[in-house]
Amino acid sequence: MSAAPKHAPTMAQMSLAERLAPYAPILLVIGLVIAGFLAIPATSSWLTLTVSGLAMGMMIFIMASGLTLVFGLMDVINFGHGAFVSVGAFVGVSFLLLLEHMTGAPNLLWNLTALMVAIVGAMAATGLMGYAFERVIVKPVYGHHLKQILVTMGGLIVVEQLIIVLWGPEEIYITRPESLKGAITFAGAALEKYRLVAVAIGLVVFLTMRYTLRRTKIGLIVRAGVENGEMVQALGYNLRMVFIGVFVAGSALAGLGGVLWGLYQEVITAHMGNQTMILVFIVVIIGGLGSVEGCFIGALMVGLLQNYVAFLEPKAALISNIALMVAILMWRPMGMIPVVKAK
Repeated sequence: MSAAPKHAPTMAQMSLAERLAPYAPILLVIGLVIAGFLAIPATSSWLTLTVSGLAMGMMIFIMASGLTLVFGLMDVINFGHGAFVSVGAFVGVSFLLLLEHMTGAPNLLWNLTALMVAIVGAMAATGLMGYAFERVIVKPVYGHHLKQILVTMGGLIVVEQLIIVLWGPEEIYITRPESLKGAITFAGAALEKYRLVAVAIGLVVFLTMRYTLRRTKIGLIVRAGVENGEMVQALGYNLRMVFIGVFVAGSALAGLGGVLWGLYQEVITAHMGNQTMILVFIVVIIGGLGSVEGCFIGALMVGLLQNYVAFLEPKAALISNIALMVAILMWRPMGMIPVVKAK
């Protein structure tokens, strides 16, 4: 009997592009920061714009993260998401006005305490509102995308009119807590105190969401539900209750984003949530529907690009984010970090 031929195992070598592909979204953010550094002549201006872009991106991420999870898990296109942003801003500002003796004092601890009270109040109000919104408006139209768009847009209009009834039709100008006004100087750059706080809050929210989704049982159920809801239900989990919980959490995050965005702009209106939805949807699409990490990276890119382009060529800032979305979708049609659903 002849001996079997020897076969030396061969391993296909991965190209550099294939090895870098998983890190491409992060590398894009780094590349954008480097491009801004090269394009902006003054280092101090670049640093100021970078912090401003990061703060803007963090606030957009907070507003968009709930929406991307709702779509990924529940397959619901919620055009009424902006209503929670507006309500959160008005409730939060109402708390700040009640605590004016704390926000007006030059005491950082008191100022942060007042801000946290406003944030908790806004998240509680929008969370309860989200529960009612899901039960009354969203539940009857599960699985019908066109109807979802129509009824959630209708809900947004109703909520905006209720805000006008309760708080009035005029813009409300607000001031930040005393210790969060002004800026600190670092390396010759003026860094606004409030924007640094916004960056810190955004990082805490992202890390908390990432830990919850990856390290806890409820997070495992949510991620499994995004990828294969039928299998999760077959294993005995009540996915409907998970749906409600995710919708409430997403609404509360929108309320948090509304408070931060209102203080960022220093003015709130009944229509502010609707106006931010363009950026929110761009971020959700760029990141990949259902992906929190993609949403985070997309928000950073949008915030940084908006600030860099507005400084270099103000007129081009109006279309910069649309151009970014088109470029990303031409590269990865499902977004930067898409969630792969089971067929």
